[in-house]
Amino acid sequence: MRAILLIDHGSRRSEANEMLHCMATLVQRMAGPSILVRHAHMELAGPSIEEGVQACVEGGATEIIAFPYMLSPGRHSTSDIPRLVSEAARMRPGVRVTVTAAFGIEAELGDVILRRAGIARAETVVTEGSCACWQPDSRVGICGDACPARAAQPSLAVGQESMPR
Repeated sequence: MRAILLIDHGSRRSEANEMLHCMATLVQRMAGPSILVRHAHMELAGPSIEEGVQACVEGGATEIIAFPYMLSPGRHSTSDIPRLVSEAARMRPGVRVTVTAAFGIEAELGDVILRRAGIARAETVVTEGSCACWQPDSRVGICGDACPARAAQPSLAVGQESMPR
């Protein structure tokens, strides 16, 4: 069984921590019963990443897709979370574990911003699978592993930038 483990930073505010639990419940409903969805916090609150991985395994997961529930490819989503997930996975050799990129740039996030600002979308924009770079100088890859244009150019290494021709 595949599992998704949503991971955020964790907070001293219980409402912030509970929101991730609510999001996991929403994603579980959207994914259906054949996918297991759990949540964890990197620090400051439980369940920890170790406990989240364990909950996935106890639920029957043989593959865990860890999703850093963060907007940008900062230190936590590119270094800390992958390291903590790797440490938890080491004790479970029969379980395949991967870590996705942070949210990055997605048209659906733009829709949320516009909706909350009370502004209608003027143009349909698709970011998934797009080669478009939204960085003002069009330097593909400058946004790291969350860059949709970088994902469309798999030969571009993290940190490597390319200028459009």
